[in-house]
Amino acid sequence: MQAAFKKVTLKFKQPMGTSRGALSSRDIYIITISGSKYCGVGECAPLPGLSYDDFALLQNKIEEVCAEISVGKTPEELDLSTFPALRFGIEMAWLDFTNRGQQIFFQTEFTESRQNIPIHGLIKMGSTESMFSQIEKKIEQGFRCIKLKIGALDFDAEIAFLNEFRKRYSEETFELRLDANGAFSPEEALEKIKQLAQFNVCFLEQPIQAGNRDALAQICLDSPIPIALDEELIGNYTFDEKCKMIEKVRPDVLILKPTLLGGIAASEEWIRAAKEFSVGYLVNSMLESNFGLNYLAQWTSTLSTNLIHGLGTGQLFEKNFSSLLQLQGDSINYAPQRQKYRNIDEIILS
Repeated sequence: MQAAFKKVTLKFKQPMGTSRGALSSRDIYIITISGSKYCGVGECAPLPGLSYDDFALLQNKIEEVCAEISVGKTPEELDLSTFPALRFGIEMAWLDFTNRGQQIFFQTEFTESRQNIPIHGLIKMGSTESMFSQIEKKIEQGFRCIKLKIGALDFDAEIAFLNEFRKRYSEETFELRLDANGAFSPEEALEKIKQLAQFNVCFLEQPIQAGNRDALAQICLDSPIPIALDEELIGNYTFDEKCKMIEKVRPDVLILKPTLLGGIAASEEWIRAAKEFSVGYLVNSMLESNFGLNYLAQWTSTLSTNLIHGLGTGQLFEKNFSSLLQLQGDSINYAPQRQKYRNIDEIILS
């Protein structure tokens, strides 16, 4: 058994606006675990400004981990607790390898091409004209749920945009989700949330920055809009820590981003904790390549939640790896072809 990796830069077709600024590209690490006839493929894709992975130490850590796997260690024997994106990549590569390297991780109706996964349409931040243009395209594609980022612009301008949005599109046309990415201060958050409530919002993600749980708990208690959390989940490694966070804050929904949380196993712990406190949950991608998206989609197809997920389709990049996922209306489906690699040199961008 041999583990290897290579760094790949994915370039966006146009700058990707995020709460941490605009990205023109992003780096990922493709990790392979190979035998004599095939290899398992994983993806380590930390995102600057969000991931807990230490970027200064990451490549050396990947080299160390690949060396340990090559001499016979299993993922359970590796210390990856403070490298969640790497843990995600190793978990993925190992599962693919043990399944004989076909990029089939879970046997479900989705992987048998008999079931689709509904997803929301993400509207990228920009001018009013560009955002409404994006929304019109989502209508043409058949989307019924969209997600808008707020907090990056002047709040009055965002209120004006949402007012125009709801004049054009009713609740019956679009389920509306908002994501503040922690942009509101604890002192102003509740008043702003009350203003946002007039637009029939399904839920608001992360109104204030992670770490202020007393303030966040009060917001969740008093908010007229259901509150969802994503950044607040990062860095809670044990099941006990997860339960304590939910019990303290009492959110309505958890947004699970396995690349940030340490993989599928860690995310399933969050689901266990969510169920204990009757909290909803859904899965979001984090600008992964087609490899990571495939893994996330297959796992998502095993879950019983009835909420619409936030999975991308890999179409944001100029070049990507061959995809097993296809966009069909407001859903993704699984293409039946098989991908099988013998070594890392066969994995190329297309």
